Amino acid sequence: MFSVFAGWGFAAFCGNGESPESCMDRLTVVSTLSGGFAFVAATCTAGGLLPPVMRRYPEKSLVLVGIATASWLIALGVLYVGGLVGR
Repeated sequence: MFSVFAGWGFAAFCGNGESPESCMDRLTVVSTLSGGFAFVAATCTAGGLLPPVMRRYPEKSLVLVGIATASWLIALGVLYVGGLVGR
């Protein structure tokens, strides 16, 4: 979500000669989708790294951290591909 507010989002998602409205629509969709994966990743990271969960259920903690890692990568990939589609 911070990529939208940092200013580079507009430059990365807008192609030459494209209307700002369609660019902002695409940027909104891509950042919302990426933000959803980032939320899942943050939740799984927090759940997987909580000390009581790690001590009682180390295998579940490892699964949560694995899901978190995959979700972070998907969130990044969504932003990257969304930027490429705009170009």
